[in-house]
Amino acid sequence: MVVVAIGTMCLIIALSVFNGLEGLLRSMYGNFDPDVVVFPASGKSFELDSSHIVTLKSIEGVAGVSEVIEDNVLVEYKEAQRLVRMKGVSRDFDEYSGIRNVLVAGDFPLVRDSIGYALVGRGVQYDLSLSLQNDFYTLQMYYPKDIGPGVVNPTRMYNLLNIIPGGIFAIEKYYDDNYIFVPVEFARELLDYGNRLTAFDIYLTEDANPIHVKSDIQSSLGEEFQVKLGEELHGDLYKVLRIEKLFVFIILVAIIGIASINIFFSLTMLVIEKRKDISILFAQGASSTLIRNIFLYEGCIVAFTGAGIGLILGVGISLVQQHFGIVGMGMDSAVLNSYPVQIEILDVLLTVVAIILITFIASIQPAKKASKSFSTQTFQ
Repeated sequence: MVVVAIGTMCLIIALSVFNGLEGLLRSMYGNFDPDVVVFPASGKSFELDSSHIVTLKSIEGVAGVSEVIEDNVLVEYKEAQRLVRMKGVSRDFDEYSGIRNVLVAGDFPLVRDSIGYALVGRGVQYDLSLSLQNDFYTLQMYYPKDIGPGVVNPTRMYNLLNIIPGGIFAIEKYYDDNYIFVPVEFARELLDYGNRLTAFDIYLTEDANPIHVKSDIQSSLGEEFQVKLGEELHGDLYKVLRIEKLFVFIILVAIIGIASINIFFSLTMLVIEKRKDISILFAQGASSTLIRNIFLYEGCIVAFTGAGIGLILGVGISLVQQHFGIVGMGMDSAVLNSYPVQIEILDVLLTVVAIILITFIASIQPAKKASKSFSTQTFQ
C-alpha cells in the first residue's frame, strides 16, 4: 500500500511540474508572439496592399492587425556594437501585445508625443551597457544598402538611423539576447522597404476560435501567404515537453510496476498463511470463483487505498507549491522564484487508473493460485 501511495504521489507531482513548465512557456511567449502570424509563402517580404488590412480586420474574431518589418541590423551604443533582430511594429502592437507585462525598466508604448522609442531585450542591454537614464546617447542602427558595383564611399553602403531607448523587457533568454522593438515607420526607413512588409501580427478577441480564424484568414488571403498560430511558432518545443512528460509517465509507471511485485508476494504469503481458512471455506461449499474474488478484492483494497492516499498527498503537495512556492528554482536570474505547478484532471485520472490497473494485475496470479490449488487438494 505504501508503494502504491508513494508512486501515485510522485506521478501526480511530476506531471504537474511538466504542466507548469508548459504553462510558463506559453505565458512567456504569449507576451511576445501574436495570436496569428501571416507571412509570405515565398521570399522575405511582400508588397502591402491597403485591402489586406481591411480584409483581415473584417474577419470575425480579429481584434487588431499590426504591420511588421523584421530583419537583422547592427546596433551601436557608445563604443559597443552587436548584431540584433529588429522588429518594427505598428500601433496595434501597443494596444494588444502583452509586452508591457514583461517590461523591467522604462516606459511603454513605442511612440510617445510623435517620438519613436526602442524596447530593448535585457540581454542586449547588458551587452551594450545601455542606460535609460543617459539621454545623451542614442542607439545607432545600421543596415546595408542594396548597392551596385563601383561604389567606394563607405557611407553610401549602409543606412544609419538613431533612436532613443525607451524600455527594457525580459521574456526569455533567446528574445532577451536578440530582439529590439521599434516603430514600423522607423524600420521602414532604415531598411528602405518603401511599401513592403515582412509579416502581419494578428491579435484575436477573447472569445475567438484561433483555428477557425486561421482558416478564414488563409482562405481570404490565398496561397500567396502562410498563416500560423502563435503556438505553432514554438510547436517543436511544446512537442518535446509533451514527449518528455510521456516518458516520465512511462518510466514512473514501470517503476511502480516493478515495485508492485511486493504486492504479488504479499498476497502469495497471505494465501499460504490462510491455507486452513481456505480449506474450511471449500469444505463449507465455497466455489473457486469466490476464493479467487476474495484475494482480488484484497488487491483492490490495496490499490484503491494506496491510490487514494497518494492522490491526496500528490494533489496537496502540488497545491501547496502552486500557491506558496516552497521549492525554489535556486537561481537568482530565474524567471520564477519557484517551480511552476499546474494540476490537470486528465493526468490525475490517468495516474489513478494506471496504478489501480497495475495493482489489480499483480493480484490476479495469487488469487488464481488460491482458488485452484486448494480446490484440488482439500479432503481428498
